[in-house]
Amino acid sequence: MSYSRDSRYGRGKGRSYGGDASKSFNRGSPTTKPVEVGKIYEVDITEISRKGDGIARVQGFIVFVENANVGNKIRVKVIEVADRFAKATIEV
Repeated sequence: MSYSRDSRYGRGKGRSYGGDASKSFNRGSPTTKPVEVGKIYEVDITEISRKGDGIARVQGFIVFVENANVGNKIRVKVIEVADRFAKATIEV
């Protein structure tokens, strides 16, 4: 068995690994986030972030809370929602 130089195996010809190169990587269908800007939620602070903010979760969605301490059960107001987390302030 011999392989000729003009064999098309491995030459690409516009193909790429993983399917259509024009499609971007998607981790599934976009889901709605469990928090909204301007709304108030009652949360438990379970951790502290590297920046010193408290970390809470609303239905598994991470919420960073300024000036919060571990063990606090507080009401927070969401000020920003990103793709994977939200930021909030303590509601007085």
